[in-house]
Amino acid sequence: MAGVALFGTLGMWQLDRAAQKERLFAAFANASEQAPVSLEEARRSEHPLRYPLVSVRGRYDTVHTYVLVDQARDGKVGSVAYAIFEPADGSTPLLVDRGFVARDARGAPAIPPLPAGQQQILALYAPPPGSGLRLGGNALTRQDAWPKQSIYIDLAEIGEDAGRQLDPNILLLAPDESSGFVRAWRPNVFPPERHRAYAFTWFTLAAVAAGTFVGMHWRKTST
Repeated sequence: MAGVALFGTLGMWQLDRAAQKERLFAAFANASEQAPVSLEEARRSEHPLRYPLVSVRGRYDTVHTYVLVDQARDGKVGSVAYAIFEPADGSTPLLVDRGFVARDARGAPAIPPLPAGQQQILALYAPPPGSGLRLGGNALTRQDAWPKQSIYIDLAEIGEDAGRQLDPNILLLAPDESSGFVRAWRPNVFPPERHRAYAFTWFTLAAVAAGTFVGMHWRKTST
């Protein structure tokens, strides 16, 4: 019976997590519809379910660029391009996710060049992608050519490689069909469906535990 209570509680916890993620995804999906705020205001916000849409002026570091390789979008394999953006007010630079580019016929992604000079960009201020399993150590220090390639994004490693401290969050550029990039942003967390699947597993274990309890204590009466 303790197992039934434990598994049932875990199942309810997963359902609650699924509800939280639904609110998170809804906030993310509606972020592009909100009025843009300043980068300073976005940095002050501590709301965990809000991804501020920011409008910020500055310039790209056209030298220190990075590529997240072996990524997949809608059945296509390619890369995600990253660049460092330096705000005009002199505040902490940020890593910018420019979007996904599929491989071309030669097997390499054709990444559009960065615009030079002052730029006014519109982007979501969001946490960086998870780094996942890190194999082979820091690959950035072993490369000389730009853009440098990696299989994960680590802001500390990129900041050290570029010689500057970066903001703990990144900018996800607003969709632009003329940019040459695919930009379909989603929170970098387990989706609600995954939590519901876990809840189903816990409730199944609770049912098995209850069935085992009943089976072990069932007494047949002789006639």
